[in-house]
Amino acid sequence: MAIAAGAAVAGLRSTGINPAYFLQPTGAFIVLGGSLGAMLITTPGHSLIHSLRRIFQLFAPLSGGNETLVEEIVRCARVSRRDGPAGLEALAAKAADPFLRDSLMLAADVNDHDQLQSTLETALRLRERQGEADARTFEVAGGFAPTIGIMGTVVGLIEVMRQFSSMQSVGYGIGTAFVSTIYGLALANLVMLPIAHRIRARVAEAVETQELIVEGVVCIADGVHPTLIRARLRSFLRTTDDTLANGLATPTGLGEGARARGVIA
Repeated sequence: MAIAAGAAVAGLRSTGINPAYFLQPTGAFIVLGGSLGAMLITTPGHSLIHSLRRIFQLFAPLSGGNETLVEEIVRCARVSRRDGPAGLEALAAKAADPFLRDSLMLAADVNDHDQLQSTLETALRLRERQGEADARTFEVAGGFAPTIGIMGTVVGLIEVMRQFSSMQSVGYGIGTAFVSTIYGLALANLVMLPIAHRIRARVAEAVETQELIVEGVVCIADGVHPTLIRARLRSFLRTTDDTLANGLATPTGLGEGARARGVIA
């Protein structure tokens, strides 16, 4: 957003127009107030609060990485095979990821595979739907902002028509009137729509991590060998083909799984 705003200001200065010319309180009031009003009409109050909170979450750093998460799940699998549900529950309380902690707690209490997987997938689906609803709030506001900017322009042109006797005033008034359109376009394309797309991207990244957690927790509940769990979860990691091939050949990849087959047998 800072880069986009800086580029816009630099472009205006290159034309020789003073950027202060575009500081029009009337147009800003119409566009900002109208867009906020549209958001209040189209979005329930509690949903609007969640959407605004989502903006602050965009500035929060993500977790340490899925590779660390894979190793944590593998460690939980080893504890579960050695100590049973009691050991898994004790280790789950120390999990850094809240979704992983809740999922492990559920796996320690639920013995039925289908019920466990269905519950986790339902939670995952609802989180994704909530993120889409939050993004939709800003997308709708971005759709209204340009139209409200045009409304501000029309109001400005009406004021210009009242001063039609002075051509100098008319020229200045027309330029001022179209500032509202710029406000609407800028608010939509530099603020609202980018925020909506950013929320979707952040939710998609979070869902990808949570799908990894669901797969790992279900494997733990099924008693899958930790080495096979690691190999399965590594498919969720974004790696090149060479990196994946090397990972399968390393002691932490399927190479270890080949040696473990004798243990499993």
